[in-house]
Amino acid sequence: MAGLIFGILVLIAGIVAGAELKYKSVKLSKLLPLVGAVVCVVVILSSCFATVSTGNTGIVTTFGRVESFTLDSGIHFVAPWQTVLEMDNRVQKSVIDMECFSSDIQEVTCVYTINYQINKANAQNIYKTIGRDYYSTVITPAVTESVKTVMAHYTAENLISNRDELALAIEEMLSKELDKFDIELVSTSIEDMDFTDEFTNAVEAKQVAVQNKLRAATEQEQKTMEAEQAAERAKIEADAEAAVAKIKAEADAEVAQIAARADLEVQKVNADAAEYTGQKEAAKNKAIQESLSDELLQYMLIQQWDGKYPDTYIGSENVSTLLDITQ
Repeated sequence: MAGLIFGILVLIAGIVAGAELKYKSVKLSKLLPLVGAVVCVVVILSSCFATVSTGNTGIVTTFGRVESFTLDSGIHFVAPWQTVLEMDNRVQKSVIDMECFSSDIQEVTCVYTINYQINKANAQNIYKTIGRDYYSTVITPAVTESVKTVMAHYTAENLISNRDELALAIEEMLSKELDKFDIELVSTSIEDMDFTDEFTNAVEAKQVAVQNKLRAATEQEQKTMEAEQAAERAKIEADAEAAVAKIKAEADAEVAQIAARADLEVQKVNADAAEYTGQKEAAKNKAIQESLSDELLQYMLIQQWDGKYPDTYIGSENVSTLLDITQ
């Protein structure tokens, strides 16, 4: 737009200068308007090209009216009476410090970080309805309101223990609020939460008490476990000793049974041997008895006689037999 105005002014200046020099120099009076026209054309043509920097979105206005389209980064052809404004569409970071209150009226100092970017397709709406200073106009109030509103639903103690849940709730609420203004919420984080010294000391004291209670309970559980383990070991040892005694008794009984069976076997063998010996002796005696005859008996008697007559005789048959032999 400025180039168009500048070109027109140059053209007018050339025409006016040519008119003034008309009576002094005919050639010069014709040359100046021509030069002015050339310069005007060059200036107007140069103003028809607009450059949008990388990381920005071009907003086109025509005589101050915002057009319904946007331009990406690069060189674009626009009408001389149109103006191109740039809006940063990159992800931007902002850190906001604020003071909040919990549901139990504890003061909390919070440091909240937000990463955001404008919606490229609707950047013209942001410029039209909010302007370039959309951060202070929309984002800062939305962040402050979201953080304070969500924190007011938690006690100070729960703010510490439920930090992940708290961050998620704030992000959801803030994302919905910024979507209304075509601003995309990329990520958020609670960098720090600080409480009053009184509350911090009270929390520390409570934590110490909880830790002491937990330690006492742990020590008691340890003692109980050790006692149970000792009783279990004693039971296992007693069961083992009983099992060993039982095995030993069963082994002794089995050994005794084996020894008894062995004794019976020995007695049976001895009895069988004695029986065999008796049977052998009886058989021998029977064989001798069957082989003896009267003549053999007399012969054996004579072989054993020492030539003396006995003083006493029992029976008469043998004596006669002996006498018969010696006569």
